[in-house]
Amino acid sequence: MSIQESIRVRFEQDIAVLEMDLVGEKVNKLSTPVMKRFHEALEQVKVSSAKVLVIKSLKPKIFVAGADIEEIKNLVTPEDFEKAVKGGQDIFNFLEDLPQITIASIHGACAGGGCELILACDYRIASEDSSTRIGLPETQLGIIPGFGGCVRLPRVVGLQAALDVILAGKLLNAKKAKKTGLVDKLVHPGILAEVTMSWARELAKTGAKRRKVYTPVGIVNQILEGSLGRGVVFNKAKAEVLKKTHGHYPAPLHAIEVIKKTYGQSDREAALKIEREHFCQVGVTAVSKNLIHVFYLTEMVKKQTGVSNAMIKAKEVKSVGVLGAGTMGGGIAYIGADKGLNMRIKDLNFEALGKAYKHASDLWLKLLKKKVIDKYQYKQKLDLVSGGLDYAGFKTLDVAIEAIVEDMNIKKKVIGETAKNMRADAIIATNTSSLSVTEMAEGHPRPEFFVGMHFFNPVDKMPLVEVIKGPKTSEETVVTIFELSKKMGKMPVVVKDGPGFLVNRLLIPYLNEAVFLFQEGMDIKTLDDYYVKTFGMPMGPLALMDEVGLDVGIKVVKIFKKAFGDRIEIPEVMEKIEKTGRLGKKNGKGFYQYTSDGKRLEADPGIYAELGMKSPTNPYGEKECLERGIFSMINECTEALNEDRIVETPHEVDLAMIMGTGFPPFRGGLCKYSDSIGSLNIANALEEYAVQRKAKRLKPLKALDQMAKTQRSFYY
Repeated sequence: MSIQESIRVRFEQDIAVLEMDLVGEKVNKLSTPVMKRFHEALEQVKVSSAKVLVIKSLKPKIFVAGADIEEIKNLVTPEDFEKAVKGGQDIFNFLEDLPQITIASIHGACAGGGCELILACDYRIASEDSSTRIGLPETQLGIIPGFGGCVRLPRVVGLQAALDVILAGKLLNAKKAKKTGLVDKLVHPGILAEVTMSWARELAKTGAKRRKVYTPVGIVNQILEGSLGRGVVFNKAKAEVLKKTHGHYPAPLHAIEVIKKTYGQSDREAALKIEREHFCQVGVTAVSKNLIHVFYLTEMVKKQTGVSNAMIKAKEVKSVGVLGAGTMGGGIAYIGADKGLNMRIKDLNFEALGKAYKHASDLWLKLLKKKVIDKYQYKQKLDLVSGGLDYAGFKTLDVAIEAIVEDMNIKKKVIGETAKNMRADAIIATNTSSLSVTEMAEGHPRPEFFVGMHFFNPVDKMPLVEVIKGPKTSEETVVTIFELSKKMGKMPVVVKDGPGFLVNRLLIPYLNEAVFLFQEGMDIKTLDDYYVKTFGMPMGPLALMDEVGLDVGIKVVKIFKKAFGDRIEIPEVMEKIEKTGRLGKKNGKGFYQYTSDGKRLEADPGIYAELGMKSPTNPYGEKECLERGIFSMINECTEALNEDRIVETPHEVDLAMIMGTGFPPFRGGLCKYSDSIGSLNIANALEEYAVQRKAKRLKPLKALDQMAKTQRSFYY
């Protein structure tokens, strides 16, 4: 890459324009060589006769995507971090201290180091384009803004807004950035360059360098921004972080400390030193390294196509059919239309179609209420969803996604009917969560155009899609559905057909073990709290079973028992639950109690007596409860990955478990977590529990046993 060509300065009379366009890269990112060249360009401007400097990007949808993650990944010691962070701070200080007036002209993503760059400028103008997103997502990587973001952002937008941006680690759209005060002007992308230069010429004639300092508006804000109110703001921010993370993510807490120590401080060097010290502390943590690992997992998907042959290209998909207008079908229609696809829903009655429309409409109305979209966009998206009781319009569809009842015979019949009513080369995908894609393909006259496309519930929130390749599925079909999943905003993972595919195969032993622990005397809340508060799961296993449906859980465990024999044991209490009519959240009665609108309340104290059980005694500590559940997943994972090759790499397992189950990202994924414990330790613990609890299901499987004997890990 030619660094000189990547960052160039040109002069238009008394205006200097610094253009960034990294040669050979899709995005602009701030690596060490790039920062060095950026500094050289600034020095060139400093000694020139220019009165105004405009900084812009020539990338189509990117301003600056942030720092080079690969460099952060390779930093190990506090000394490494100190040197790297100080270097970045010094360069942005140089930018801030330029004698010229500085304007950042922003179009596209402006994240992390890119946002810190524009904060060091006097003025910021941005395009109203949907690609323009600005913010500081560093906490998502287990670090904090380190090039001055923690110090400068509060001064620009105020204490409360800065904490919101930094702690959430999310990017603001252009309108929100303007409202927050992060940018000064918004214009249509077509006139961004023209308006920027016009503004620069005006400032060259009449303007002066400006260091905007946030001024709170209103008595409440003035109190909260004052010395007395700040304590309330910081305490509330810390409480919110701990409530969400249970202390598992140190970076947001460090960010709060940096802002607390530096807000209102006039000594820039002292403030930046504090920011730097805290950055070094979080940068060396395992949490940060694991979150960077997760970042690379998501980047990996962006570059993949789902098959190894790079010559195979996806078919173009513009219109998609959905068979079945239940919650799942409505959710699929929503995510497709939200990304600009024409979605056609088919069901047997208008009542079902109405519910699907309402489900999609309600999700967009939430965005409208939050001002993420406007009324025009709301109507535009809703107009992309249509429906009917027959196959009208299916001849023009590129793909149809089947999301009907989980019954093999019914699915086969519907798939055959659908194939007759679509183009010969159209693809049909099944959203089944447990049935054989291979067997289902028998219902399609051209099985090369049939594939599994397993979404997770709720569709609008869960990022994962399992793309299940049957023995006759063509690679072109796999690539098309893989790319369609990404177009819908999902993270696809290609898996081989088999009981439970990947995620449910690993999840069932975990959920099943939770029921055994419940049966053996563990209190519902105590058990679930171990998994949520101690381990970091988004919800406990018993709460998750309620969410999925206790009837569904029992049905799937029986399917697994048939497939895997002694590896799966069915708890006696599960058979009893089936007879009580407890379905979980769907009928408001499960391990927990629920409100009429489905909100989970306290654990149901009446469940023990109803199942003929004694009151819970909590015979085990958190160590055994957690290990029996998590290690059961790892045990099954060794077999699925090493013996059955359900997926090809541990990377795919980690991505799928994080995106499909909410496995704690700070632990890096199931395989990464397993490696941190060691296969020998896991095998020994399971062997011990199998003997102590007389549980054959907990014995290490052949694949884990072999890993333990050679002390082999998943990644190394």
